[in-house]
Amino acid sequence: MNANLPFSLFLLSVASSWGQESVRPSLVDVPYGPHKAQVVDVYLPKSEKPTPVMIQIHGGGWRAGSKKQVPSFLKQAVGQGWLAVVSVEYRFTDVAVHPAQTNDCLRAIQFVRSRAKEWKIDPSRLGVTGGSAGGHLSMFVATHPDLADPDSDDPVARQSSRAQCSVPFAGPSDWSLLSSIRHDHPAYRQLIGHEPGTPFAKMKEERMRSVSPLTYVSADDPPMMIVHGDADVIVPFAHAQSMFKGLKGAGVEAELLRVEGGRHNVSGAGRPEFFGPAIPFIKKHLKVE
Repeated sequence: MNANLPFSLFLLSVASSWGQESVRPSLVDVPYGPHKAQVVDVYLPKSEKPTPVMIQIHGGGWRAGSKKQVPSFLKQAVGQGWLAVVSVEYRFTDVAVHPAQTNDCLRAIQFVRSRAKEWKIDPSRLGVTGGSAGGHLSMFVATHPDLADPDSDDPVARQSSRAQCSVPFAGPSDWSLLSSIRHDHPAYRQLIGHEPGTPFAKMKEERMRSVSPLTYVSADDPPMMIVHGDADVIVPFAHAQSMFKGLKGAGVEAELLRVEGGRHNVSGAGRPEFFGPAIPFIKKHLKVE
């Protein structure tokens, strides 16, 4: 974003260009693993040189949703020619519980890097984003240690799984909060193998720690912009505050965009006041000129 352009005008400029023709995926259902759910859709820009890429992870409580859910601001960036987008499908909790979803997303990142030359993307400029469950997963993969194994016989496994930046929208970060704030949604429990309605006192602390991105925060994590509504009752704002505090405490570059009065619709990143600040953040950290 131009430092001399007031943010309100920036939002208007984004909104005014919204009537573009819909951007469609260049490649559909490209497998990155053996399970039928382990596929990606690939949105490639028209560019003569390699572009950065954002990994988009959809929401749906880890048990629903679709990789077809790609925010308009990402499609617009593809249409403008400065960004590629890869939208990830992953196994739901009716097939496998945590950490299957995280493992799928990490593998997808490695797979994308293995196709960098073919898709004309720059593997050193890769970010990750998503909303709700996808926000959780985008935080998780950003804080997860690198899975690259240079000695592997698998060319995908030799690739890095690390991102250069992360932009989670309304994602849960800290399962310990289930005891202190309202969390009625059954998906929180199903993700870690508990039946819906299981009392907090009977939930295993080890499982809750293992599924919380906050657990894995370390000083070498990539920059993160957390976007969250302070009136969200599905994923309360305390999750954003907890993650932001953890990142800053570890010395990680972090920004927290508090959407006043924003509910869980923030997770869809569908309005300029939700996604507007993310665009310059992505451009900065993926080195878009």
